[in-house]
Amino acid sequence: MFTKKAILGMAAFGVMAALALPAMAENKATEARETVAAARATLGHFLADPDMSWIREHLDQAKAVLIVPSQGKGGFIFAGSGGVGVLLVRERDGRWSSPAFYRLASVSVGLQIGGEKSEVLLFVQSQKGVDSFLTQSFKLGADASVAAGPVGQGTQAATADVLSFSRSKGAFVGASLEGTMVKPAEDLNEAFYHKFASPVDILVRGTIKSELAKGLQEDLAQATAPRKNK
Repeated sequence: MFTKKAILGMAAFGVMAALALPAMAENKATEARETVAAARATLGHFLADPDMSWIREHLDQAKAVLIVPSQGKGGFIFAGSGGVGVLLVRERDGRWSSPAFYRLASVSVGLQIGGEKSEVLLFVQSQKGVDSFLTQSFKLGADASVAAGPVGQGTQAATADVLSFSRSKGAFVGASLEGTMVKPAEDLNEAFYHKFASPVDILVRGTIKSELAKGLQEDLAQATAPRKNK
């Protein structure tokens, strides 16, 4: 038998939990919206960077792009890195899909300078690379080959499923991200679209959309539009 005090305590806990759920959901929705806005800014940074001319010249050949606004890295000898990004797939008519959210996580061993943060762009150049993002999780370098940009020349880069590009004032620049685990961020997808949203629904079927992603989609469309004397 529960005492009256215990029953009151459980009731109070239930009320607090019920009040916390909407706040948690709104925090996730805010995180998702801010990630999309930051991804749009990051795309602009890459397109304006004089060292990233390869992206400007070849972006119209990408089958998909994953934009990670801030890829954090910490530690010194044994370092872990991770970030949240959005993937957009180029459709047959040249338009770009709505964004699907993904989390990246990796562990690397080596002499690392801790604390720096990088903007990362993954240039997906094969259908195998796109299909990898439609799975529950996959590893770059194992399930989908990856090579470092930004030049993108040579056999390895030409045949890789994914090319990785990074911008940072620190030392984490030009890394291939080999060994990075990638998986859908289901909580952010649901928070952004206010319903369950699988990567297939967002990226393939195109049945789930949001006006909040329109700016990012338009920027990508403009960057990949046919140009004279290209």
